[in-house]
Amino acid sequence: MIESVVISPDPAAVNALRAETLQLLEWGRLCEHLSTFTSTKIGSLACQHLDPWVDQGTSERWLEETQEGILLESTLPGGLSLQGIHDLLPDLERAERGGLLGGAALLRIASTLSTARRARRAIDDQPQLVELPDLVSTIRTYPDIEQAILNSLDDDGTVKDTASDKLFQIRQSIREQRQRIQGRLHRILSEKSNAIQESTITQRDGRYVIPIKASHKDQIRGLVHDTSSSGATLFVEPYPIVESNNQLRQLLNQARQEEEKILQALSAQVGSASPDLAHLQTVMLQLDLALARGRYSLWVRGYRPQFLLPEQASAAPTLRQMRHPLLLWQTQHESGGGVVPIDFRLEADLRVVLITGPNTGGKTVALKTLGLALLMAKAGLFLPAREPIGIPWVECIYVDIGDEQSLQQNLSTFSGHIRRIGRIIQALAQTPQSLVLLDEIGAGTDPVEGAALAAALLEHCAQTALLTVATTHYGELKALKYRHPGFENASVEFNEETLSPTYRLLWGIPGRSNALIIAERLQLDGEIVAQARAYLQGDNQEVNAVIEGLERQRSALEARTQQAESLHQELETLRQQMQQRYRRLMDQAYALEQERNQGIQAQLQSARQEVAKVIRKLQKQGDPHAVQQAHRELERLEQAYIKPPEPEEMEFYPQVGDRVRLRGYDQIGEVIGISGDDFTVRSGLLKFTVALHQLSPLDDHQAKQRQRAKPKPPPPAVAPIEIRTSQNTFDLRGSTIADAEQALDQAIAEAATGPIWIIHGHGTGRLRAGVQQYLKSHRRVREFAAAEAQDGGTGVTVAQLL
Repeated sequence: MIESVVISPDPAAVNALRAETLQLLEWGRLCEHLSTFTSTKIGSLACQHLDPWVDQGTSERWLEETQEGILLESTLPGGLSLQGIHDLLPDLERAERGGLLGGAALLRIASTLSTARRARRAIDDQPQLVELPDLVSTIRTYPDIEQAILNSLDDDGTVKDTASDKLFQIRQSIREQRQRIQGRLHRILSEKSNAIQESTITQRDGRYVIPIKASHKDQIRGLVHDTSSSGATLFVEPYPIVESNNQLRQLLNQARQEEEKILQALSAQVGSASPDLAHLQTVMLQLDLALARGRYSLWVRGYRPQFLLPEQASAAPTLRQMRHPLLLWQTQHESGGGVVPIDFRLEADLRVVLITGPNTGGKTVALKTLGLALLMAKAGLFLPAREPIGIPWVECIYVDIGDEQSLQQNLSTFSGHIRRIGRIIQALAQTPQSLVLLDEIGAGTDPVEGAALAAALLEHCAQTALLTVATTHYGELKALKYRHPGFENASVEFNEETLSPTYRLLWGIPGRSNALIIAERLQLDGEIVAQARAYLQGDNQEVNAVIEGLERQRSALEARTQQAESLHQELETLRQQMQQRYRRLMDQAYALEQERNQGIQAQLQSARQEVAKVIRKLQKQGDPHAVQQAHRELERLEQAYIKPPEPEEMEFYPQVGDRVRLRGYDQIGEVIGISGDDFTVRSGLLKFTVALHQLSPLDDHQAKQRQRAKPKPPPPAVAPIEIRTSQNTFDLRGSTIADAEQALDQAIAEAATGPIWIIHGHGTGRLRAGVQQYLKSHRRVREFAAAEAQDGGTGVTVAQLL
């Protein structure tokens, strides 16, 4: 007997159900797949424990980071790699407590700082990014610490000789002492060769020794440090080098102390920056996860999902051609083949979907596919589905899938399911914005009571959960759709010819029993099959006949839909080709107009140069009247090349809702959108984005009603001619800087707007520098530059006044 258990709403119970959901949907396997796309060990470990239970704002930010990670992966050669980032937390904790870090740990820190700096630079060089620049902008990369480590340590982590002057001197003394010791030992080997077992110098316990024959030990007196396994060879430290070995050991101890001093100083630097370095590692971990999500999304050929907000209740969720990500990985890496995509047609007011069909037909896979899709979106992953993707935001996903039989708790399969469903019902009181997935609801008990209990549970979930999707074999539940507006039927398709499921999910059509058909195809005795049909109630047979008719209608509609989609694709291709042709024609017309304008400008420039030559010649003659006459001639020439103003023209300009004729398409459409001079026109199933000149009115009346003044192109800009005269030329040669500033102050105060020429000569360049410094700080000077070569070049400065 099972005792009644009342479970009150408890956050711990919700968390336990969340953990069970991740296990039942095999979220851990997907996280393992995701971890293979990381660049760091800490990133791989974090991926394997990725928690999708976050708020909507975090999910939206993760999706944006994934989008930017895809952009980096697509634009940077080889993508953005974070190899070189290490787990620094144990080393940082040790350094912060004043501990000594070894060379390998310090090199890991330097590598992490260098990699983080390169990553930030690469991200900052991409102006279209938003989230990732904000993410990396908070880190400090401490180039001084990195440089100090690299200046002090070799690639293997040993302290360099040049890390300090004292260490350099000590190691130099060590090298010299070793040379002296080896030199003396070589002389002993040469002089006592008959007593030597082998002419080599080796070490024992850090002291230099030579191998001698045990029988000749009296010929070379010294300290015996070791003996060969046979006892025939003694490793002796001759007495003459004992003191030298002692001195060498002292030098080695001094070097070790100096090395520890250097490492301690570097460790102290790291310890002082420990909080910033810990934050840097956290940011790099988030960046690695974002890049991994981007790479995984590219691998599954995913598209970004859009969460539908509660205020978008009228917007229907859209999840079409969704492929199960774990099956996708399996087919790509193991078994090959393909994954059958699933369409989820989730209407805005839908609350319960009931999936029926034969065993092994794909009902459970459909549940898991939907659950994993929403988990992936919450975790910032793109979905392997057809865009656009619009899915509801769910706070939790509660799942009851699999056999819950427990021998230890003396629970049957039915009892195990009911206990979990009871926990789910209690959790919905805290998290109503949730998805509930129930596999084989009401199974494992009497069919009549099981169907009644399943119907009651589904009706309760319709009131307390955002969406419930359940699978069942109970035919009675199919009628719930007709009693409740928020219910919908679906079924997995079964091929009667091959007696195998197709794994396609059919919406709006309940599944029908195929047991008798399969038995008949498998050549079970005909009398038995006929008797079985006779036992079936008439209503059930009629329902199956209706379902069979609906399936035939669906197949016919699908064929027509495919034909319509094919025709639509052909028309879309034709539209794109026509638009490309139109753009080419417009580009050619624009190029011809530009060529004509360039010719006019070239003629005008030539005329201006001719007049400028005349003006300079007249300036040399000093005749101001002739200068004015030449200037009037220049204005006459400029006006000759500028078109006179044209009378105002009117043009046809339709409004939204007007029916217009599309030039070049020979079609009539309705204007549904206007953006500047671009018009969106709908004609039948097609939409066109065309320019204004491609539209024409249907009749004269419409042409008169919809008119506006045709915009006129701006007149070509004509640069003013700068004429140098005695009034705007100031010779400061020979002046001091103070005198020059005084003269310039008076000249600028009296001058009108326009250029002035200041002659300062070349000389030492001090006067020119003083003049230009004065001009730079004067409020009336807009800009200045060296004069043209014919006007004195760098010996003259031309200043433009405001």
